[in-house]
Amino acid sequence: MIVVKIGGVEGLGVEPLCADVAHLTGNGEQMALVHGGSHETNRISEKLGHPPRFVTSVSGHVSRYTDRETLEIFAMVVAGRVNKLLVERLQGLGVNAVGLSGADGRLLVGRRKAILKIVQDGKQMVVRDEWSGVIEQVNVSLLRLLLERGYTPVIAPLAISDAGEMVNVDGDRAAAAVAAALGAEVLILLSNVPGLLKDFPDESSLIQRLRHGEVESSFAYAQGRMKKKLLGAAEALAGGVGRVILGDGRIEAPVSQALAGRGTVIE
Repeated sequence: MIVVKIGGVEGLGVEPLCADVAHLTGNGEQMALVHGGSHETNRISEKLGHPPRFVTSVSGHVSRYTDRETLEIFAMVVAGRVNKLLVERLQGLGVNAVGLSGADGRLLVGRRKAILKIVQDGKQMVVRDEWSGVIEQVNVSLLRLLLERGYTPVIAPLAISDAGEMVNVDGDRAAAAVAAALGAEVLILLSNVPGLLKDFPDESSLIQRLRHGEVESSFAYAQGRMKKKLLGAAEALAGGVGRVILGDGRIEAPVSQALAGRGTVIE
C-alpha cells in the first residue's frame, strides 16, 4: 500500500505523475493520493479580491490564515477544480480514480482551531475566526471499501469537525494520517525540490537518508513547506508507516523513482 502526497506548488509535473500512478496501479499496486492546491488557491483568491494571508504560529510553522471566505475559496478550488482535474487525467490513463474531500463521508474528522496564536513583528497575537483544523480520525473503512473494489482515492485536504464544520487541514499531515490509518508500507511526499536540503536552495546538499530520531533536529535547516513535510513524516512514522520518502515531483516517474530511493528516505 502506497500513499502519495502531491504538493500544491508550481513546477510539479502532473502528467508524469499520473502516468506513473497508472503504471504502478496497472501492475497491482494499491495507492491513495492526497493533493494540495496552494498555488491555484492563491491565484484564484487574488482574482476574487480576497488575497491570501500567511501567518507564523508560535511554534514557527507558516500556514494560510483561513477565515470563512478563504475556506470557501479553498474548497471551491481544491475540492472542485484541482481534485477533479486530477481525476480526469487519471481516468484518461485507465486509473479508476474517485475524487473526495476529507469532508465527504467524514473521511477526515478534525478539531477546528477557532483561535490561532501567531507571531507578528516579534509579538505574540491571537487570531480569531480561523477555519483550519487538526485531523483526529480517518474513516479507514471508507478508504478500504474503495481500495478493495479497485478504486484509487484522490483526496482533497479538507476535513469535517465534530460539530459538522468544514475545515482546512494541512495536506502533508492529512497524507500522514491516511497512510497511518491504512497501514501503508510507504508514504511519499512530493514537492518541487529533490528532498531535504542541508543548504537550501543548493540541490547538491540533498540529505539522502534520515533516521526517525533525526527528524526533529532537521527542522533547524528545513525551509518553508519542508518543515510541514517533516512534521507529516514524523507523524506517519509514529503511526506505524514503514518509510517516508521526500521525493522530487518535477521529474519523470516521480513515484517509481522515490520508491527506488531517489530523494530523502526516512525510516
